Amino acid sequence: MKAVLFEAFREAPMLVTLPDPTPEPHGVVLKVEATGVCRSDWHGWMGHDADIALPHVPGHELAGVVVAVGREVTRWKPGARVTVPFICGCGACPECHAGHQQVCLHQEQPGFTHWGSFAEYVHIHRADLNLVALPEGMDFATAASLGCRFATSFRAVVDQARVSAGQWVAVHGCGGVGLSAVMIAAAAGAQVIGVDLSPAKLSLARELGAVAAIDGAEADVAGAIREITGGGAHVSLDALGHPVTLTNSILCLRPRGKHVQVGLMLGDHATPSVPMSKIVGQEIELYGSHGMQAHRYGAMLSMIGSGTLDPARLVGARIGLDEAPAALMAMDSFQSVGATVITRF
Repeated sequence: MKAVLFEAFREAPMLVTLPDPTPEPHGVVLKVEATGVCRSDWHGWMGHDADIALPHVPGHELAGVVVAVGREVTRWKPGARVTVPFICGCGACPECHAGHQQVCLHQEQPGFTHWGSFAEYVHIHRADLNLVALPEGMDFATAASLGCRFATSFRAVVDQARVSAGQWVAVHGCGGVGLSAVMIAAAAGAQVIGVDLSPAKLSLARELGAVAAIDGAEADVAGAIREITGGGAHVSLDALGHPVTLTNSILCLRPRGKHVQVGLMLGDHATPSVPMSKIVGQEIELYGSHGMQAHRYGAMLSMIGSGTLDPARLVGARIGLDEAPAALMAMDSFQSVGATVITRF
């Protein structure tokens, strides 16, 4: 199969030919029809993820067709159109038994713990637990974004923050995760404020339902949000993962507000300082949000099917596999408006 491979962290990935994968007894092999280029992939290429063993094939946002099935798999057959959460549960640990596969103690992550979807084919573990059937009308490029960015934002907004109608919600960083959060929070009836450095992304945030947009280069982003909201946001999400956006997210909240950390804080940013005096003095709630379990996809897909949510609007550039190395290496310095998706293999 054709695949993108890197043999050393921070060195240019290469387009190579590798052996096709075969399914483990509990797994399946998918023909990849679309896969997103995500900032998490950039973190992996930089060497920020301890799970990655070299050489490595990245890619964790994917959708495709089942082409081979392990002997223990009962729910899936060749030809099924599927996607998968970027965190695959083991099915045996206490967290999986409680339905919390997104924090599985023995989780597998395509593109991190094993080779991922920047390839013509990818292996998925524990298929009966982790695969999600795609609606017939959903195209693969849209479906690929569900496994990480959109599903992660859905759980952050709906399950963790429990956003309700009329609340003020601030979203710091309007990349794929942030724009997804804007759309989902607006669909929940919230008044959403988008924050970013890019005028194009802020314009799209408004189109997706944001009632206000703030240039992240402003001297006092948190103060601007408190002024717009008349006292601070009820919920604020750091959708980028940077000490500045983390701090602004906490400082923009009203007393007893909720901060949700969605963007990864890795590498030099792994142990950021936080404004603890505000957290304690105003009883700020802090939440992490890390993906979404396969069994929760039904609620999200129902809202997509009804037209309440439209993740297709978040798909940006569609590129070929041969363009993926350059797109990956540029991820931290430049992100296109919407999600960049590999659709040509």
